[in-house]
Amino acid sequence: MSSPSSGPSVGVFCGSRAGLRADYISLAREFGSMLATRHAGLVYGAGGTGVMGALADAVLTGGGRVTGVIPQMLYDRERPDLGRGEVYLVRNMHERKELMYRLSSAFAVLPGGLGTLDELMEVATWNQLAIIEKPIVVVNHRGFFDPMFAMLDHLVAEGFLSVKERKLIRMARDAADALDTLDALAVDRAELQALASA
Repeated sequence: MSSPSSGPSVGVFCGSRAGLRADYISLAREFGSMLATRHAGLVYGAGGTGVMGALADAVLTGGGRVTGVIPQMLYDRERPDLGRGEVYLVRNMHERKELMYRLSSAFAVLPGGLGTLDELMEVATWNQLAIIEKPIVVVNHRGFFDPMFAMLDHLVAEGFLSVKERKLIRMARDAADALDTLDALAVDRAELQALASA
């Protein structure tokens, strides 16, 4: 298991499918390599295929730590045997997400489908409700998430989301920008906590 003493871990939400463009896999590999270079561990959904599999393989190839969490119902479908790192098998999706959120210091989002969007919106909601205080960044690779960001802005315009709450989900251009953003947010949070305890 990735322990707090072994350094920060980034929970990454992404697809167990590869998508239609090869650059989704390239992005996952780049992000995983950068995670390892920055000595940050990966917490992910334990899938051994698609964007998930490429991400985990890249982290391990770079000498990084990988922790996967998967429910029994998805164990066969997502072929975690092809994944890497330490895998936690849990009873259901609720346990999966709760454990991933607890093990992660921050969250990043790469291209994916409904599960990716579900996890993103849930951690954003948990931050909104102050259940957790962990930064979130979305890698908006080639505008992949433009429609989602437009929807969030629409929620603000219609009065269902405050400007402050909208800022819970940050946008990054690429892997390096995403990790720089998470680093900066972590420093800001540490400084605020130091001021509060002074």
